[in-house]
Amino acid sequence: MADSLRFPSGSKHRGRGPHPQMADPNQLFDDTSGAIPPPHTAYGNPGIDMGFNVNNIFTDPMANVAMTYGSSIATQGKDIMHKEINRFMSINRLKYFFAVDTTYVMKKLALLMFPYTHQNWEVRYNRDSPLTPRNDVNAPDLYIPTMAFITYILLAGMALGIQQRFSPEVLGLCASTALVWVIIEVFALLLSLYLVTVQSDLTTFDLIAYSGYKYVGMILSVLGGLIFGTDGYYVTLAWTSCALMYFTVRSLRMKILSTMTADGIGASGSHNSRNRLRMYITLAAAAFQPLIIYWLTYHLIR
Repeated sequence: MADSLRFPSGSKHRGRGPHPQMADPNQLFDDTSGAIPPPHTAYGNPGIDMGFNVNNIFTDPMANVAMTYGSSIATQGKDIMHKEINRFMSINRLKYFFAVDTTYVMKKLALLMFPYTHQNWEVRYNRDSPLTPRNDVNAPDLYIPTMAFITYILLAGMALGIQQRFSPEVLGLCASTALVWVIIEVFALLLSLYLVTVQSDLTTFDLIAYSGYKYVGMILSVLGGLIFGTDGYYVTLAWTSCALMYFTVRSLRMKILSTMTADGIGASGSHNSRNRLRMYITLAAAAFQPLIIYWLTYHLIR
């Protein structure tokens, strides 16, 4: 009976499990996992397009409008920023103060230390614009003040190192103090000229240049103190202070006091008082130079 119920070898109804002779007698159910097809997953495989394409962003009209609007805003912001920068600090104007050469630097340094023999202090003009410093020794520049400021900081570090008093904090304090005093001096001059309503071609860069020339005197004073001691420091300080005061008065006189003629030198009343104020401002700016030189250098010489 059992043999007659067997399926023929060619029948399509075949056993799915293992051969009965190889089955585990202790196994309750047959292993049918090999006959079950793999389940169909509902999640897409990596790399299959899920309906989002990056290229669609560039073909989307709304995205193009947003990108165009954003670029226009960025361009407008860039133009506004350049306009504001040029309003307070013109790059072309700044290049003028660094248009120097070796001959100008040597002549300017000699003029700062020996200004008494110089005759013509007027800045020369080519039509309506002043000549560059390399073509006119009387023109103010920012190259010498910048290099002198850096040299002063290095020299201060060397002086403090010789005296075993060097530290980064002390050197940073020297640099910040020297810079802050120049800024205070420039703002004081601008405010004074504004209060007395001086109409001149003096710019902020001009005042920074004239105020920065004191670094040359500071360098020479410190060098005199390091080489010749305290006596050498005071002798060099006296010489550089007098030379710088003379240079400042003669240079600013051509800028500030030259407007007396336009206002009327012989006029009485407010014109005379205004002219006296202009002269006082010039003398005060010159007298302020040796005080700052001494204040920023005396602690370096002991």
